[in-house]
Amino acid sequence: MREFLSGLDWSPLYISLKTGLAATVISFFLGIIAARKVMNCSGRVKAVLDGILTLPMVLPPTVSGFILLLIFSKRRTVGIFLKEQFGIVAVQTWLGCVIAAGVIAFPLMYRSARAAFEQIDPNLVFAGRTLGMPEREIFRRVVLPAAAPGLASGTVLTFARAMGEYGATSMLAGNIPGKTGTVSQRIAMVIQNGDYVTAGFWTAVVLVIAFLIVVLINLIAGKNTRQTRRW
Repeated sequence: MREFLSGLDWSPLYISLKTGLAATVISFFLGIIAARKVMNCSGRVKAVLDGILTLPMVLPPTVSGFILLLIFSKRRTVGIFLKEQFGIVAVQTWLGCVIAAGVIAFPLMYRSARAAFEQIDPNLVFAGRTLGMPEREIFRRVVLPAAAPGLASGTVLTFARAMGEYGATSMLAGNIPGKTGTVSQRIAMVIQNGDYVTAGFWTAVVLVIAFLIVVLINLIAGKNTRQTRRW
């Protein structure tokens, strides 16, 4: 076992963690902003925007990855513009991993943030306005603290989804060992080669991480429930 671990390539875990963290940070802020903007829209506009923002969650990851590949391809308008103007290349790069994971995981953060905001007592916001607080101050000092448990759960779920992303990442970033090869891609590759020992090890690692994430979500939800029942 010691020889197996010493000879193991740990880059997939490092790439997955790095990708998950980067995608989660981006999705966290964009999800909160999007949830706040959509909530202030009218009925039909809200329904359309909500459908667009939630679409990656219901599409097969390979479909989302193919769309991203069409957008960021070096032969397409957006890809050419990004490369020539800013030197940004998403295809077969770590940036592609982050973009793919972020797009797939974003709806979880957005939906969690919106649900958390919608559960806030409107009287808290009205009280802040009565006291003459600016809207930004109300959002920062009233809305965000009240929605913190839901935002925390959404953040953990987003990280889990981003770290375990496979389909869209394979389409956009490929599977380059040490560069874009995540744990999920590593498992698929070694199974194709018949290396079930390595596949079993990485599967066990993913199971442990998933279990810890579920426990963390339960702890957050349990803390919120205890606080709610204290009346």
